[in-house]
Amino acid sequence: MFDFDAWNQMLHQYVDTQGRVNYWAWQKESAQSLADWLNQFATIDPQALPNQEDQLAFWLNLYNALVIQQILKQYPIQSIQRKVFGIPNWIAFFWFFQQPIYSLTDRQYSLNHIEHKVIRPTFNNPKIHFALVCAAVGCPLLRREAYFPETVQSQLEEDAKRFINNPDKVRYDAATQTLYCSKIFKWYRSDFLTVADSIPEYIQQYLSPSIALCSATPIRYFNYDWSLNQRISS
Repeated sequence: MFDFDAWNQMLHQYVDTQGRVNYWAWQKESAQSLADWLNQFATIDPQALPNQEDQLAFWLNLYNALVIQQILKQYPIQSIQRKVFGIPNWIAFFWFFQQPIYSLTDRQYSLNHIEHKVIRPTFNNPKIHFALVCAAVGCPLLRREAYFPETVQSQLEEDAKRFINNPDKVRYDAATQTLYCSKIFKWYRSDFLTVADSIPEYIQQYLSPSIALCSATPIRYFNYDWSLNQRISS
Protein backbone atom coordinates (compact mmCIF):
# COMPACT_ATOMS: atom_id res chain seq x y z
CA MET A 1 0.00 0.00 0.00
CA PHE A 2 1.30 3.43 -0.90
CA ASP A 3 1.58 6.09 1.78
CA PHE A 4 0.04 9.31 0.54
CA ASP A 5 0.03 11.09 3.92
CA ALA A 6 3.10 13.28 3.31
CA TRP A 7 1.74 14.40 -0.05
CA ASN A 8 -1.64 15.02 1.53
CA GLN A 9 -0.08 17.22 4.22
CA MET A 10 1.88 19.27 1.67
CA LEU A 11 -1.24 19.87 -0.41
CA HIS A 12 -3.15 21.02 2.64
CA GLN A 13 -0.30 23.35 3.60
CA TYR A 14 0.50 24.95 0.24
CA VAL A 15 -2.75 24.87 -1.78
CA ASP A 16 -5.72 27.14 -1.09
CA THR A 17 -9.42 26.50 -1.72
CA GLN A 18 -9.13 28.01 -5.19
CA GLY A 19 -6.47 25.52 -6.24
CA ARG A 20 -3.73 28.14 -6.15
CA VAL A 21 -0.32 26.96 -5.03
CA ASN A 22 2.13 28.82 -2.82
CA TYR A 23 5.14 27.73 -4.86
CA TRP A 24 7.42 30.20 -3.12
CA ALA A 25 6.83 28.73 0.34
CA TRP A 26 6.78 25.14 -0.96
CA GLN A 27 10.09 25.67 -2.74
CA LYS A 28 11.64 27.24 0.34
CA GLU A 29 10.29 24.83 2.95
CA SER A 30 9.40 21.47 1.43
CA ALA A 31 10.91 20.93 -2.02
CA GLN A 32 13.17 18.23 -0.61
CA SER A 33 10.26 16.63 1.24
CA LEU A 34 8.40 16.32 -2.04
CA ALA A 35 11.45 14.83 -3.75
CA ASP A 36 11.89 12.34 -0.91
CA TRP A 37 8.25 11.33 -1.11
CA LEU A 38 8.48 10.77 -4.86
CA ASN A 39 11.74 8.84 -4.62
CA GLN A 40 10.27 6.18 -2.34
CA PHE A 41 8.11 4.83 -5.19
CA ALA A 42 10.86 4.42 -7.78
CA THR A 43 11.25 0.65 -7.29
CA ILE A 44 7.54 -0.16 -6.97
CA ASP A 45 5.36 -1.54 -9.75
CA PRO A 46 1.90 0.07 -9.46
CA GLN A 47 0.46 -2.52 -11.84
CA ALA A 48 1.00 -5.11 -9.10
CA LEU A 49 -1.51 -3.39 -6.84
CA PRO A 50 -4.60 -5.47 -6.08
CA ASN A 51 -7.32 -3.23 -7.54
CA GLN A 52 -7.88 -0.29 -9.87
CA GLU A 53 -8.69 2.16 -7.08
CA ASP A 54 -5.18 1.71 -5.64
CA GLN A 55 -3.65 2.15 -9.07
CA LEU A 56 -5.79 5.14 -9.98
CA ALA A 57 -5.03 6.99 -6.74
CA PHE A 58 -1.34 6.31 -7.25
CA TRP A 59 -1.18 7.64 -10.82
CA LEU A 60 -3.28 10.74 -10.11
CA ASN A 61 -1.13 11.67 -7.13
CA LEU A 62 2.07 10.91 -9.01
CA TYR A 63 1.13 13.08 -12.00
CA ASN A 64 0.15 16.09 -9.91
CA ALA A 65 3.19 15.74 -7.65
CA LEU A 66 5.56 15.57 -10.62
CA VAL A 67 4.01 18.73 -12.07
CA ILE A 68 4.56 20.53 -8.77
CA GLN A 69 8.13 19.27 -8.60
CA GLN A 70 8.91 20.53 -12.12
CA ILE A 71 7.55 23.97 -11.27
CA LEU A 72 9.48 24.13 -7.99
CA LYS A 73 12.71 23.40 -9.88
CA GLN A 74 12.22 26.48 -12.07
CA TYR A 75 10.21 28.86 -9.91
CA PRO A 76 9.71 31.82 -10.13
CA ILE A 77 7.99 31.58 -13.52
CA GLN A 78 4.72 33.01 -14.79
CA SER A 79 3.58 30.26 -17.15
CA ILE A 80 4.60 26.81 -18.31
CA GLN A 81 4.06 28.09 -21.85
CA ARG A 82 6.35 31.11 -21.80
CA LYS A 83 10.08 30.50 -21.73
CA VAL A 84 9.74 28.13 -18.81
CA PHE A 85 13.32 26.97 -19.02
CA GLY A 86 14.83 30.01 -20.71
CA ILE A 87 14.13 28.60 -24.16
CA PRO A 88 11.47 29.44 -26.81
CA ASN A 89 7.84 28.94 -25.88
CA TRP A 90 6.95 25.91 -27.99
CA ILE A 91 10.14 24.05 -27.08
CA ALA A 92 9.63 24.68 -23.36
CA PHE A 93 6.00 23.62 -23.58
CA PHE A 94 6.91 20.42 -25.44
CA TRP A 95 9.73 19.69 -22.99
CA PHE A 96 7.51 20.14 -19.95
CA PHE A 97 5.15 17.36 -21.00
CA GLN A 98 7.31 15.12 -23.18
CA GLN A 99 10.63 14.96 -21.34
CA PRO A 100 11.06 11.78 -19.25
CA ILE A 101 11.22 12.95 -15.63
CA TYR A 102 10.50 9.90 -13.49
CA SER A 103 11.56 6.28 -13.31
CA LEU A 104 9.45 3.37 -12.11
CA THR A 105 11.05 -0.08 -12.06
CA ASP A 106 13.68 1.22 -14.51
CA ARG A 107 11.12 2.56 -16.99
CA GLN A 108 11.15 6.26 -17.78
CA TYR A 109 7.93 8.29 -17.72
CA SER A 110 7.02 11.73 -18.99
CA LEU A 111 3.87 13.58 -17.94
CA ASN A 112 2.33 12.86 -21.33
CA HIS A 113 3.15 9.18 -21.04
CA ILE A 114 1.49 8.98 -17.63
CA GLU A 115 -1.65 10.74 -18.87
CA HIS A 116 -2.07 9.35 -22.37
CA LYS A 117 -0.40 5.93 -22.20
CA VAL A 118 -1.32 4.91 -18.65
CA ILE A 119 -4.21 6.79 -17.04
CA ARG A 120 -6.54 7.35 -20.00
CA PRO A 121 -6.40 3.87 -21.57
CA THR A 122 -6.21 1.97 -18.27
CA PHE A 123 -9.11 3.58 -16.43
CA ASN A 124 -11.38 4.85 -19.23
CA ASN A 125 -12.88 7.51 -16.97
CA PRO A 126 -13.29 11.02 -18.40
CA LYS A 127 -13.48 12.46 -14.88
CA ILE A 128 -9.71 12.13 -14.65
CA HIS A 129 -9.57 15.30 -16.77
CA PHE A 130 -10.93 17.19 -13.76
CA ALA A 131 -8.19 15.78 -11.53
CA LEU A 132 -4.97 16.07 -13.55
CA VAL A 133 -3.55 19.54 -12.98
CA CYS A 134 -0.83 20.99 -15.21
CA ALA A 135 -0.12 24.07 -13.02
CA ALA A 136 -2.12 26.45 -15.22
CA VAL A 137 -5.11 28.60 -14.25
CA GLY A 138 -7.10 26.97 -17.05
CA CYS A 139 -6.62 23.55 -15.48
CA PRO A 140 -8.97 22.04 -12.92
CA LEU A 141 -8.49 23.31 -9.38
CA LEU A 142 -5.81 21.38 -7.54
CA ARG A 143 -7.34 19.58 -4.56
CA ARG A 144 -6.05 20.39 -1.07
CA GLU A 145 -5.85 16.68 -0.38
CA ALA A 146 -4.40 13.55 -1.91
CA TYR A 147 -6.42 10.93 -3.74
CA PHE A 148 -6.89 7.82 -1.63
CA PRO A 149 -7.98 4.40 -2.94
CA GLU A 150 -11.01 4.20 -0.66
CA THR A 151 -12.30 7.63 -1.73
CA VAL A 152 -10.88 8.20 -5.23
CA GLN A 153 -14.16 7.55 -7.05
CA SER A 154 -16.14 9.95 -4.88
CA GLN A 155 -13.29 12.49 -5.12
CA LEU A 156 -13.45 12.34 -8.93
CA GLU A 157 -17.20 12.85 -8.77
CA GLU A 158 -16.63 15.94 -6.61
CA ASP A 159 -13.97 17.16 -9.05
CA ALA A 160 -16.41 16.88 -11.96
CA LYS A 161 -19.09 18.83 -10.11
CA ARG A 162 -16.66 21.51 -8.98
CA PHE A 163 -15.21 21.97 -12.47
CA ILE A 164 -18.52 22.08 -14.31
CA ASN A 165 -20.14 24.42 -11.79
CA ASN A 166 -17.22 26.85 -11.95
CA PRO A 167 -18.28 29.71 -14.28
CA ASP A 168 -14.65 30.17 -15.30
CA LYS A 169 -14.79 26.68 -16.80
CA VAL A 170 -18.43 26.23 -17.84
CA ARG A 171 -21.10 28.87 -18.38
CA TYR A 172 -24.43 28.84 -20.16
CA ASP A 173 -25.62 32.05 -21.82
CA ALA A 174 -29.42 31.87 -21.71
CA ALA A 175 -29.79 34.90 -23.97
CA THR A 176 -27.98 33.25 -26.86
CA GLN A 177 -28.65 29.67 -25.68
CA THR A 178 -24.93 29.00 -26.04
CA LEU A 179 -22.77 26.81 -23.82
CA TYR A 180 -19.31 28.21 -23.09
CA CYS A 181 -16.83 25.74 -21.71
CA SER A 182 -13.19 24.87 -21.18
CA LYS A 183 -11.14 23.58 -24.09
CA ILE A 184 -10.62 20.43 -22.03
CA PHE A 185 -13.98 19.32 -23.43
CA LYS A 186 -12.69 19.96 -26.95
CA TRP A 187 -9.30 18.32 -26.52
CA TYR A 188 -10.70 15.20 -24.86
CA ARG A 189 -14.07 15.11 -26.59
CA SER A 190 -13.69 11.42 -27.48
CA ASP A 191 -13.26 10.49 -23.81
CA PHE A 192 -16.43 12.31 -22.75
CA LEU A 193 -18.39 10.77 -25.60
CA THR A 194 -17.71 7.30 -24.25
CA VAL A 195 -20.25 8.02 -21.50
CA ALA A 196 -22.54 10.65 -23.08
CA ASP A 197 -23.98 11.34 -26.51
CA SER A 198 -22.64 14.89 -26.63
CA ILE A 199 -20.58 17.36 -24.63
CA PRO A 200 -23.65 19.40 -23.57
CA GLU A 201 -25.36 16.23 -22.35
CA TYR A 202 -22.28 15.24 -20.37
CA ILE A 203 -22.12 18.66 -18.76
CA GLN A 204 -25.83 18.65 -18.01
CA GLN A 205 -25.38 15.71 -15.65
CA TYR A 206 -23.42 17.88 -13.23
CA LEU A 207 -24.88 21.36 -13.62
CA SER A 208 -26.66 22.78 -10.61
CA PRO A 209 -29.27 24.12 -11.02
CA SER A 210 -30.05 21.89 -13.97
CA ILE A 211 -30.30 23.42 -17.44
CA ALA A 212 -31.95 21.73 -20.39
CA LEU A 213 -29.04 21.04 -22.73
CA CYS A 214 -28.98 18.72 -25.72
CA SER A 215 -26.67 17.61 -28.48
CA ALA A 216 -27.81 20.57 -30.61
CA THR A 217 -26.80 23.16 -28.00
CA PRO A 218 -24.17 25.45 -29.57
CA ILE A 219 -20.74 25.33 -27.90
CA ARG A 220 -18.07 28.00 -27.70
CA TYR A 221 -14.74 27.35 -26.00
CA PHE A 222 -12.96 29.70 -23.62
CA ASN A 223 -9.40 30.69 -24.34
CA TYR A 224 -7.16 28.51 -22.20
CA ASP A 225 -5.30 30.41 -19.50
CA TRP A 226 -1.76 29.01 -19.27
CA SER A 227 -0.61 31.42 -16.56
CA LEU A 228 0.65 29.76 -13.41
CA ASN A 229 -1.91 28.77 -10.76
CA GLN A 230 0.10 30.48 -8.08
CA ARG A 231 -0.76 32.06 -4.75
CA ILE A 232 1.55 34.79 -3.61
CA SER A 233 3.05 34.12 -0.20
CA SER A 234 1.99 36.34 2.63
